[in-house]
Amino acid sequence: MHCVFCDLVEGRAPARWVAREDGAAAFLTLPEGALAPGHTLVIPTEHAVGLHDVSPRALVRVTALVQKVARAMAVGLGATGVNVLNASGPGSEQSVPHLHFHVVPRWPDDGFTTWPKQRSRRGITGDPGPALATAVAL
Repeated sequence: MHCVFCDLVEGRAPARWVAREDGAAAFLTLPEGALAPGHTLVIPTEHAVGLHDVSPRALVRVTALVQKVARAMAVGLGATGVNVLNASGPGSEQSVPHLHFHVVPRWPDDGFTTWPKQRSRRGITGDPGPALATAVAL
């Protein structure tokens, strides 16, 4: 399966790198897709589609780099906050089938909102808590 993010990691496509570390990398999103100046994507360098199949080691490295990028946005861009966004799996509207986190710098009154305005129309029978607790323990 062809993966555009793997192409970036392997040098087969150009990227505007913010950081490249052992197990994780960060790059600026394409200008036409940027939600804010400095909008950065952080990915594992190993291929994983989503949170369900990434190795724990790679996930630790990716989240550590997300934190570094967030700090850099405060220092380098004067951001007073960040939004970290992830869509994982086909039911989430994931745009590229390689795990990635959007780190979006935020400022007061930037005219941007990221929280859903409505609740899901999906319903389930029963209390989701016990089902989740059982599945987490597996």
